[in-house]
Amino acid sequence: MTNFFTVAHPRGGAPYRAEARTPDEIAVAAAKLAGAQAEWSALGLTGRTEVLRRWRGQLEGARAEIVAALAEDTGRTALAHAEFEGSVRRIGYWSDKAPELLGARSSGFSEVAPSVRYEHQLTPLGVVGVIGPWNFPLLLVMIDAVPALTAGCAVLAKPSEVTPRFVEPLARTVEAVPELARVLRFVLGPGETGAAIVEHVDAVCFTGSVPTGRKVGAQAGRRLIPAFLELGGKDPLVVLADADLDTAVQVALRASVVATGQACQSIERVYVHDALYKRFVQRLVAAAKAVRLTDGERKGGHLGPFIDPAQADRVQEQLADAEAGGATLHCGGVRRGERGAWCAPVVLSGVRHGMLLFREETFGPVIPVMPFADDREAVRLANDSEFGLSAAVLGEESHALAVARQLKAGAVSVNDGGLTAEVGDVEKESFGASGLGRSRAGPSALLRFVRKQALLVQTGTPLPIDAFEESGNG
Repeated sequence: MTNFFTVAHPRGGAPYRAEARTPDEIAVAAAKLAGAQAEWSALGLTGRTEVLRRWRGQLEGARAEIVAALAEDTGRTALAHAEFEGSVRRIGYWSDKAPELLGARSSGFSEVAPSVRYEHQLTPLGVVGVIGPWNFPLLLVMIDAVPALTAGCAVLAKPSEVTPRFVEPLARTVEAVPELARVLRFVLGPGETGAAIVEHVDAVCFTGSVPTGRKVGAQAGRRLIPAFLELGGKDPLVVLADADLDTAVQVALRASVVATGQACQSIERVYVHDALYKRFVQRLVAAAKAVRLTDGERKGGHLGPFIDPAQADRVQEQLADAEAGGATLHCGGVRRGERGAWCAPVVLSGVRHGMLLFREETFGPVIPVMPFADDREAVRLANDSEFGLSAAVLGEESHALAVARQLKAGAVSVNDGGLTAEVGDVEKESFGASGLGRSRAGPSALLRFVRKQALLVQTGTPLPIDAFEESGNG
């Protein structure tokens, strides 16, 4: 039985109809990938990177078509180009970097059993399931799929059902490289499709919300397979008394609203020292009002629509809760029309930690600003969250670093914000509810897809059974 689903257009255009794979079809696809994975691994790193480089050529040839589909999926053009470029660049990066990371072999003699010589070899995990989100639908699948393939794994990938248009031209580039088509498969479908993937793979990478991540983690735990979970964030920005005010305003604005705030590393809480607070809010409001929406021609403006229209409801709920609790909304808000749902940057003051704005991820261009009296209070407020993805601190460098070292976050940007979006070669691991498993940046992004196997060689005389005889002396 064929299942179809319909996806709305973020700019109010024609809806898109896509085919969802059933759990039975997922089981068959995973079995085929498992059958081909050993041959893919046996190609060796040189053989695999040669295939992946050919795929990059196919991707480059389909650039215009894939970017156009991404723009239809997300309602934004400039970021669609950047997302494509970041995706194909990873193929070259891992092809160049993998020999250093996967080629290293350790060997020697055991210190506790000196007659035993050991060698290590790295073995791929097998079939890796990659389940992606809708905010950067191509990049956040490729960020896992490319290193997994490089390491010798097969990949069964499910991009978000909210943004499925780009999958069709992408899949054609895979089919044009037969060796790759045997070990890389893209499928579409809702949550049950993702659950079926977790049930039939050897490891899973999931990027998305905390509630869904908990389900994926529990299912992976039941099956005792590795789970690499990149979940939500509620990233704080701390503006210290010795920060440059103009820089602080610009960083707070950009790091909060770029991509319409639909990024896990977006700043969603801003804490400003009392000495700067009033001037900061005034200047931030003026800067936020100057941000333009791209609700006319896509070539103009800064912020696109909500990719998923349902996200507008979530933002409105949080804003209503904040205003009901006494917050002041200085500018911006949700706008709905025939061409989708939008949000002009919102700045709020008079906020407090009991509000939904501080308890739940917003995923929209909303900037709540709260004052603090000293460093201790700033650290306490910034750490008062179940999330711990990333954070930012602005101030004199040594002062900012001293505060940054106290924050419970996987990465802390100092004198900037959201640097994790630019620095993909530095490892970080999430704190709290923001994720689980090894870093998807830096060397671990590749090495998490292999197991270290020890080969132990006895160079002396094996122990006889008499070595374990009881002496009878108690």
